[in-house]
Amino acid sequence: MRSPLLNKLSVIFGPRPPVSWLLLCFVSVLALIAVFGSSSSNSFDSVTSTPVPEIFTNYRRLKEQAAVDYFELRTILSGSSRQRELGLCGKERENYVPCYNVTANLISGFKDGEEFDRRCEVPRQGSWCLVRPPKDYKIPLRWPAGRDVIWSGNIKITKDQFLSSGGVTKRIMLLEENQIAFHPEDGLIFDGVKDYSRQIAEMLGLGSDSELFQAGVRTVLDIGCGFGSFGAHLVSLKLMTLCIAAYEATGSQVQLALERGLPAMIGNFISRQLPYPSLSFDMVHCAQCGIVWDKKEGIFLIEIDRLLKPGGYFVLTSPTILLLSRMILSSGRKQPMLIAILLTRRTMYLFAKKDMMHPIIRPWYHVLLELPANAGFLFRTGVSPEDFFEDLQVWKLALKNYWSLLTPLIFSDHPKRPGDEDPLPPFNMVRNVMDMNAHYGGLNAAFLEERKLVWVMNVVPVRAHNTLPLILDRGFLGALHDWCEPFPTYPRTYDLLHANGLLSHLTSERCGLMELFIEMDRILRPEGWVVLSDKLGVIELARAHATQIRWDARVIDLQNGSDERLLVCQKPFLKK
Repeated sequence: MRSPLLNKLSVIFGPRPPVSWLLLCFVSVLALIAVFGSSSSNSFDSVTSTPVPEIFTNYRRLKEQAAVDYFELRTILSGSSRQRELGLCGKERENYVPCYNVTANLISGFKDGEEFDRRCEVPRQGSWCLVRPPKDYKIPLRWPAGRDVIWSGNIKITKDQFLSSGGVTKRIMLLEENQIAFHPEDGLIFDGVKDYSRQIAEMLGLGSDSELFQAGVRTVLDIGCGFGSFGAHLVSLKLMTLCIAAYEATGSQVQLALERGLPAMIGNFISRQLPYPSLSFDMVHCAQCGIVWDKKEGIFLIEIDRLLKPGGYFVLTSPTILLLSRMILSSGRKQPMLIAILLTRRTMYLFAKKDMMHPIIRPWYHVLLELPANAGFLFRTGVSPEDFFEDLQVWKLALKNYWSLLTPLIFSDHPKRPGDEDPLPPFNMVRNVMDMNAHYGGLNAAFLEERKLVWVMNVVPVRAHNTLPLILDRGFLGALHDWCEPFPTYPRTYDLLHANGLLSHLTSERCGLMELFIEMDRILRPEGWVVLSDKLGVIELARAHATQIRWDARVIDLQNGSDERLLVCQKPFLKK
């Protein structure tokens, strides 16, 4: 679609106007604007009611308009109009996860399980396109109803796969027409989730699982989380529980958990460390998660030990681990854990970690290695108390501004659907948020202080200052990630993506912004939101990319005298 500026120039000069005339017109337009112009405003131009002198406001708007005009003129002079919108990918890529291609990995020579690892270095599929939702995709139900009832058409599991998955599965999940209902009380093999959680608490010497948070268990890594019932229960207890499981082409545990609005990401124990620093979690849980823990001389247990905080717990549930328990009980250099054991009908073990320290890591590309016996490292992020407090205040104000912008947009763009109750932001449309450049986790903290019922995936770029240990120590979830590569999750994962300063950071990297926007479109659910904060020039470039991938985009002046702008976008529900 041609811009108004292009149409006017085409009428006067024909389809390809001379460069000299274009430059003359550009200078003339700026002169006329400077003398006579004043910009009109609308309800989305400002996020604050602070009065600003009219002259200064007009001058700032003139600068912004001049930058936009220059951007369009530069496009004209290059001999082309705005780039075309990207097409939709084929049906075979509806659940496409980059960097997980077993066939390509086998051809490249990977074996012994390493073909299932994340391999971004292996060439990926061809041209740019937008991953479209499945034919029967529906917007997820609002939280908390969407935690226990999902649309069966939103995940890659067929009715035949469901019916052939065994009695336990059918007891946990009830398939009714186009919905799957979860019954959390039947979430584990013998007893319900609440009883199972209570037994773990009793092993810690607690009266009930409601005391886990007070006992210091705030963050839990749930390996091979099944259908997410245990994680859903822990989340209800205010424990931040992250599910990780290996990539699965169909019936994925991670995809199911995310569709329920629960924290999850793809991660597996094969040959590489997980993208979390040492001492990240208070508890690691595995209930028949399919990992052979004594394989490779216990190297997987070393990874568990690296991830656990001092005094943390490893809960392992399996009927066939007596030999493994004896191996760990023998302790030794390779298994630096103390163990308390309780045998139940499931054969449950609780491993209590010693006060061990391990060094920080870079994600994905460090192989699993045995750590030296004297490994010790104390995290120091170099964050001053003043910076920390200031960051919290900034994000408290920013969140209020964001919500004042999004609330009218949600109401205007999403009329009440039949059968829905009146929408009450933030519960209506947003269940999870990815902060793509999380810094200290200030946005996450602001959500909690405002009592918004959302969880945040705090992502720290690998080339930024590594503040992830600080974020995790605050009891939040997060991961290290290189944004020149895809994020390890399934399509249509997040309701809201946020990034502050990330675009400027990536303009100096080896990757382009278009690749980032295509990846953001892949992981953002239809009708989801994007809020980007950056400098004016980068924001205008980002708006062009957003238009190319069919997002509705608005640039918002912060009215604070800086050249910082917000880009607020919404992804449409594309059907074919």
